[in-house]
Amino acid sequence: MTDYGELAAWIELSLIPGLGGQTLRRLLSEFGLPHRILGASRSQLSRVVPEGAAVRIQERGRRADVERALAWASRPGHAVITLAEAEYPRLLLEIPDPPILLYVSGKIPLLSSPALAVVGSRNATPQGLKNAQSFARALSDAGLTIVSGMALGVDAAAHRGGLEGSSSTVAVLGTGIDMVYPRRNEPLSAEISNKGTLVSEFPLGTPPHAGNFPRRNRLISGLARGCLVVEAALDSGSLITARLATDQGREVFAIPGSIHSPLSKGCHALIKQGAKLIESAQDVLEELGLTVPRETMSPRSGRDHEFLDKMGFDPCDIDRLIARSGLTTEVVSAILLELELEGRVASLPGGLYQRIS
Repeated sequence: MTDYGELAAWIELSLIPGLGGQTLRRLLSEFGLPHRILGASRSQLSRVVPEGAAVRIQERGRRADVERALAWASRPGHAVITLAEAEYPRLLLEIPDPPILLYVSGKIPLLSSPALAVVGSRNATPQGLKNAQSFARALSDAGLTIVSGMALGVDAAAHRGGLEGSSSTVAVLGTGIDMVYPRRNEPLSAEISNKGTLVSEFPLGTPPHAGNFPRRNRLISGLARGCLVVEAALDSGSLITARLATDQGREVFAIPGSIHSPLSKGCHALIKQGAKLIESAQDVLEELGLTVPRETMSPRSGRDHEFLDKMGFDPCDIDRLIARSGLTTEVVSAILLELELEGRVASLPGGLYQRIS
């Protein structure tokens, strides 16, 4: 880890207003470490950046904010990771505009683990929420950390699914890491901080400005090997994430829906543009070259084996499955959805289901 003297310089550099990522990286390339940039003369700085930027760099009125960030980073489970550190996610170095530092709460290694971004509408349908959570759970069980943006709707459902699986979840924030937005996600944020990872490039105390969220989206896709869009209208911010994923060389996946639903039109547009049509979690794994045996996709395999044994191999309807299993309609419906997403059961015309060998 960077020592606190150098870390303070990184934080101070990141707090200088009006310096974009490209300018910061140009300064680092020219001068080396941040303390050399902060100690450079105005004439030296003006050879690399405009005069106004050189003046702002030499203004040293950010001590209180730097000390606040250092105090935050000193707490258990907290860290500020800079571009110079081994813990910095390698995948972010591949994107055009990697942040010079990240505020992290939770499990740092998750930032470098194999991951899939799962995004979608804030106003998702009940089926969309079920799909997001079930896909995320199955893919987390299969070894992919689920990355999303902590918004209501699909994002929150995807985070819950990731937490339920074995590979957890990463939430990329559009605020300072000490803020929870939206407030309704406070319990989810606390659980992610404990069992997964919260990450933000924005300084502590940064409120939820509208412009922060499109910027955050490049990190959601950048941390992952691919991006799955569950539900999205044509004007959805999720399509921005999908476009960024394409620009970053990541795979893009989309779940189709009803031709009559506005929340399917964004996914259908992506599919027309070349996104992979996804019907099961297994489809995602195969596209990423991460195919695992279906029998090992979930730790619920004991329960699932028993249910599948009662199901048999002939097509049957849900009433027959309820009678055979002795389970409630809600439980049978949930199991069938999970098994269908994992590619172990297929739905047939007429409300029938069939086990896939």
